[in-house]
Formats: sequence, C-alpha cells, structure tokens
Amino acid sequence: MRSIRPLFADRRGRSTRRRAPHALAAAGLATVLALTATACSGEDTGADAAAGATAAGNGDGKIKIPDDIKERLKEHGFDLDKWKDGAWKNWDKDDWLREAEEYFNPIIKDLWDPDRMREAEDPSRSVDENDISVDQGVTDPEPAPVDARAVSAPYHANAPEAGKVFFDAPDGTMVCSATVIEDPANPGRSNLVWTAGHCVHAGKEGGWYRNIAFVPSYNDGGLSATELETAGQEEVAPYGVWWGDWAQTSDQWIEQGSATGGQGAPYDFAVIHVTPEQGGDGKSLEETVGSALPVDFDAPAVAEVKSLTATGYPAAAPYDGQTLYQCADAPGRLSINESDPTMYRIGCTMTGGSSGGGWVATGSDGKPALVSNTSIGPSSAGWLAGPHLGQEAKGVYDSVSEKFAGQ
Repeated sequence: MRSIRPLFADRRGRSTRRRAPHALAAAGLATVLALTATACSGEDTGADAAAGATAAGNGDGKIKIPDDIKERLKEHGFDLDKWKDGAWKNWDKDDWLREAEEYFNPIIKDLWDPDRMREAEDPSRSVDENDISVDQGVTDPEPAPVDARAVSAPYHANAPEAGKVFFDAPDGTMVCSATVIEDPANPGRSNLVWTAGHCVHAGKEGGWYRNIAFVPSYNDGGLSATELETAGQEEVAPYGVWWGDWAQTSDQWIEQGSATGGQGAPYDFAVIHVTPEQGGDGKSLEETVGSALPVDFDAPAVAEVKSLTATGYPAAAPYDGQTLYQCADAPGRLSINESDPTMYRIGCTMTGGSSGGGWVATGSDGKPALVSNTSIGPSSAGWLAGPHLGQEAKGVYDSVSEKFAGQ
C-alpha cells in the first residue's frame, strides 16, 4: 500500500495549521511574544510595531526592546540573549509554544547563510494511504502523473512571487515553498507570504517552528547544486532574507494536523507576515520583488477549473531542492473526511520541498490568482493535493492583514 505525506522538505517535515488569533484577551501575550530582535554584536534590536510594543531608542538610531518586555518574555521561558546564542535549539516539549498568540520568532542575523539554506533536505516520512482509501462520493480517480518542468531562469522574470520558506524543527533544518500575496490593508506594499500550515506549525503533536524565514526567488539564476556550493548570498538570496515576525494557520491544523497530513490536510494553509533581516530601505516585500498575487477565496468547483499550475522547489529525489519547478493539470477531487472540505488534486511529480507552493488559476477577471497550496502527496510521487481556500482560509488571511494594517 502506498503512503502519503505532507511535502515539506528537510530532515523531517510535518503538517500544521494555525488557529486564528484569539480576540483581544490574548493581545497582551501576543504583544510580548511577537517581538523580533536581531543578534548582531550582542545587541537586541527591532520590535514588532504591529503588536503595539513600546520601544525606546538607544541613541544610535536603532530600537531596543525595553527591559520590562525582556523580563516578561523570560517569564514564559524565553531569554532573548540566550535565544540568540543558540537556546532555540533546545526543544523541550513542555515549553514548545503552541497556541495562536504564542508565536515567537526573533531575528538571528546571518543564521540563514547560503550553506545552511542549501543543506535543508527532504524528510523521509510517510504513512499508509488509509486516510484517503475510502471513497466518500467526492474523490475522483487518481490522476495520471504530470512531469514537473523546470522554470526558466531567472526565476524572478517568470515566477516573481515564488520563493522558499526555511525553518528549524526538533529534527533539523527544513524547507518549504511559498508565494508573495497581496495585502488588502496595504495595497502595493504587501509583506504577506502564503504557504502550508505544516511549514510553520507542527500540528496536534507540537507547536510553532523556529527561525522561520522567507527567501524570494531563491537561486534566481538557476545555478546547479555544484555551482551553489561556492555561490554568494546575493546569488542565493538576491532579494534578501525576510523573517516571519508573525504567522498564522487554522485552528483545525493546530488541533488535527500531523506529520502525515491527517485530518488537518483540508485546512493546511498559513499566512506569514515578514520583515527584512537587514532592515532594508523601507520597501515592502511586494515592492522589492515587484509583484504579489491576489488570493481567490471563492474559486469555482473543481469541474469548473480548467487548469491549475503548482509551483515549488521539490527537494526529495530525484530533485535536489535548488531548482524551481511547475506542474499544470486539470484538477480532480480528493476527500480526506466527509465532513471536511474536498481538496484539489492534480497529477504532478514534484516531491517534498514543494509543500506550501502556490496553486494558481485564471480568475474571473482573466488574471492569475492563488487558489490553493501544495499540502500532501504520495511518497512515490505522481500527484499533489491542496486545500480549497474558503472562509477558514479567508479568516486567517484577513486577521494577519488587519494586524499589520497601515504598517
């Protein structure tokens, strides 16, 4: 019997969803835990302005996290100084931040260097295909495999919204794919990224991953794995490294998601708000890459979608994770649970590492729009499945957008 798994890559991967932020009652804790700080020359700098934290200048033009905020973080087991020095590597399950308002991802400058990004690998995790073996009336026949085609370099000219998400988990350094999306609260100046829930949160058995960062147009020139061994940061990350200062996934993913997708797969989506590691020139992510895709939460039924194009960086054999690929196919239906939304499924040979990558269709206005993301696929490859983005997904999207409105 074949097996299925979420398709993120590294030494291991899991599926996860993030629940929408609890209401104002959680604002205090969210303000504390959403702070970002850099780790350069022993200084703690930066703050999440959207979280409403009050920051005091330190006289050199930088922002310093006030000592009282640091103390409040320590009460929750997080010492920023120790975190920068490697405490993030300590994965005590009892201290693994899990809930929606507990996201914590301080910037550690230069952590994601070319070598560390290149060495992120595909997880070898799979399960029996029992979750999808029972046809509940809404599962179509398995599609024929569609060979993934390499995107022509430079990637920025042909898929400017695509990139990679890097993160750390208990089992090592991992990688997913992701897409720059529009922000209705900041038109033309979006800092939002769409990916899979399991690329930010471990689901029912864990919590938030660490050191989450997005690299748009990773390896833009399409260099080979051998050439990348000596490539500089500007070749690997030509538009910089953008750290996730906030992330959000669905309640269902947090409560039901698992390393094999599980019952959480139909809700396996996430939105990350990012900020540039180097501070930048004030430009947003959208302005930096020059593009962002709209998200369609009212995409038509499967039968009405003529074609979906999935984009990602597959890392499991026979791929190496360094090249951007795409698959285009007419979608079919996949049901995980009769009570949950039916997923899209397409034929595609992309493997682990492609998780979170955007699925694009032509919208009613004739322009491309993101309608799903890669979530799960069989360990033998051949097809991919992604969630239908409905009201749950829109709630996550709107929540992150509103949180950073005007920022």
